[in-house]
Amino acid sequence: MRTAGRAPSAALSATVGPQAGGGGVPLSLADCIFFWLSFLHLPQDIGSERFTFSFTIRDSPTYFINVHSWGREEYIRSLSESFRVGDCVTIENPLVQTKETEKEEKFNPPTPSCYKLLLSENHSVVKICSRYEAGTQLLSLLHLPVKDRQDFYSLGDIVANGQSLDGRIINVLAAVKFVGEPKYFITSDKRKGQRCEVKLYDETEMSFPMICWDNESIQLAQSWMPRDTVIFASDVRINFDKFRNCMTATVISKTIITTNPDTPEANNMFSFVKETAELGLLDDEIEDQSKESINLQSIVDIYTVEQVKTKAVQNQGKPEPIYGIIYAYLSTLNIDNNASKIIRNRCSRCRYVVNETSNICTFCSDSPSDANSVFTSFDVLVDLTDHTGTLYSCNLSDSIAEETLDCTVQEFLTLTEGQKTALKWHLLLERSKIYFKGFLSPSSRTGLRVNLLSCKLADPVEASQNFSGKGKKLHCMSF
Repeated sequence: MRTAGRAPSAALSATVGPQAGGGGVPLSLADCIFFWLSFLHLPQDIGSERFTFSFTIRDSPTYFINVHSWGREEYIRSLSESFRVGDCVTIENPLVQTKETEKEEKFNPPTPSCYKLLLSENHSVVKICSRYEAGTQLLSLLHLPVKDRQDFYSLGDIVANGQSLDGRIINVLAAVKFVGEPKYFITSDKRKGQRCEVKLYDETEMSFPMICWDNESIQLAQSWMPRDTVIFASDVRINFDKFRNCMTATVISKTIITTNPDTPEANNMFSFVKETAELGLLDDEIEDQSKESINLQSIVDIYTVEQVKTKAVQNQGKPEPIYGIIYAYLSTLNIDNNASKIIRNRCSRCRYVVNETSNICTFCSDSPSDANSVFTSFDVLVDLTDHTGTLYSCNLSDSIAEETLDCTVQEFLTLTEGQKTALKWHLLLERSKIYFKGFLSPSSRTGLRVNLLSCKLADPVEASQNFSGKGKKLHCMSF
């Protein structure tokens, strides 16, 4: 799924004519690559392979159109990686072709146009535009659903209709409750797959699963802020999950998702979201899901510090983080200095840090009215060192920090300076078994952000085996 946009003039500015580029006619169409990406590998004939890439663009509230490109693997991969959903683009020299509606819309988003665009590797060009060039009129389309704003099912209606909706394609308006981590797997025919589950909710149903299978929708989902994002998902498939005995929604190649739509219905949903956050109705569930979202038993790949850095560079531009185990020393653990540097107040509504000076939540901009509106949590930066190097400023926070230090924030605050120093040296420079999540982060001082998922003193025999290379170690993984 994709979305992009346009240059300052016409949304999609192009000249259409023979593929040789002869005299065509100016074309002004879509400009906001709006949400659909399909990447398929289709054999064409013996000795050759062709790849296809498709997306949908939009330049007005009424008009949007599907775009298809066929070509060599190198060209298609380069094109598909050159922009993302929400980007603004201009397309030059596409070929306009009448679409076969029934065939076209079987796997593609239905569009109001009776045409489709074809991109040629030799003659067509897709250019990225800045948001400044695109202008507010075009960017506002990102928050306008492609379907009638009132044409959607509530989650309660889906549950109430049950299996009578099994296999149906419908529209859904709901808030995002929880976004799970992407899960990776290998199919029986050795193909790599991925899956991400999102939990939705609304006034009628407090938890409803939506499954994403493709890279683009998974990357989009990872950008959503739980309990602060509303989506309008057009053309999702509804199924009855026999294993879980519940209804589910699935993002398919026809689906277009509008994040935080600007409609009266979505505004009502936002009001409901804020109300549930203020009442704390979801706090316990969110905390439980966060703890269960990452199964440490599923993390088996062992890295050195050097391999983590190498893998992070290899994964540049990809949505998936790195999960692994590292046997390393905590070489920096400053817990015996000023407590304000390692303990933060967080907003009970959204769990973001509360600014100590202004006493205002940096995320929801609310000023906590009483002590119950905030809670304290650890926020410690540690350095991890092994024989290959050091990972600086890794995050050890919240419940993971409490488990590592073997004390709560309240218990820590009662310790004397001597007791804090003793606790520090109990962990410092001792070999630990550390489960981590890592990803490139331009905002991080080192360009690499590492979050600790678990940190416990390592079994000496186990650590020695892995340190010497006898354990299960992957020098280079590919997802």
